[in-house]
Amino acid sequence: MFSKELLQPLEELRDCAICPRECHVDRLEAPTGVCRSDASFNIASICIHKGEEPVISGPKGICNIFFTNCNLQCIYCQNHQISDTGTPRASSRMELSEIVAEVTSILDRGIGMVGFVSPSHFIPQMKIIIRAVEESGYSPRWVYNTNAYDKESTLRSLEGIIDIYLPDFKYMDPLLAKSLSKAGDYPETATAAIREMYRQKGSVLHLSANGVAESGIVIRHLVLPGQVQNSLQVLRYIAEEISPKLHISLMSQYYPTPWVIGHPFLGRGLSREEYGIVLDEMELLGLDNGWIQGIESTAHYQPDFKREHPFE
Repeated sequence: MFSKELLQPLEELRDCAICPRECHVDRLEAPTGVCRSDASFNIASICIHKGEEPVISGPKGICNIFFTNCNLQCIYCQNHQISDTGTPRASSRMELSEIVAEVTSILDRGIGMVGFVSPSHFIPQMKIIIRAVEESGYSPRWVYNTNAYDKESTLRSLEGIIDIYLPDFKYMDPLLAKSLSKAGDYPETATAAIREMYRQKGSVLHLSANGVAESGIVIRHLVLPGQVQNSLQVLRYIAEEISPKLHISLMSQYYPTPWVIGHPFLGRGLSREEYGIVLDEMELLGLDNGWIQGIESTAHYQPDFKREHPFE
């Protein structure tokens, strides 16, 4: 059904350096890199998701493609069922034709947005999926939903392909990044990545007549319990070093997964006072575009990827 030429991007995985880990392993032979991912289409779920920011979900939701494993390995990840490289799971390999069939069946319901969740270690596969869907006669908006642990050069290769960047700006504290995500270089890497996204898209979030995003950036930041100063530093960097006009999604939805029970600060939920301090700073910095969450939002963002529809 699909040509060999369409699959050519997979050759990049013979000496994989597509993410900042730069493992230089041959993923066509074995999944031996940090992400423990091979060159297959490893997808945990393709589903309609209505829990994203309003401009992303729109009135009908977004078709989200959740890749397995991750190049960051945050110890508190809410998607730990599918992201943890140390957890055995049933095979999630899918054929390209199967992926295209599932995506287009969702698009046929009137949904016009497709998001790739945790795509940093699956860029070649993502490009192939995009091209295959478009060759099938569809032209949705493409969303790159990332942890922002991305290489600038890799992001440059996505210019003109990705419509909306949805990075999660996690840390400005390198010690915290090393402790929680095994990535002490996260601050410098993520800031460079987000600045590249900004170069491509600018500060304006372009919306359709019905208020759905068509092009731009939305930066997410999850406030962690006990780490208010890190959050303040993240917001200050955005406002002072990039642009206060960017849209920010400030999230309070953190909840302790089984992996962090008993952790000195991750073992509890976020307090109303902590979130309030960060909200005050957001207002002080003039970051007026975007969304905030209620402190009780935790209960609404606990997916179960053992189900066909993880968010229902």
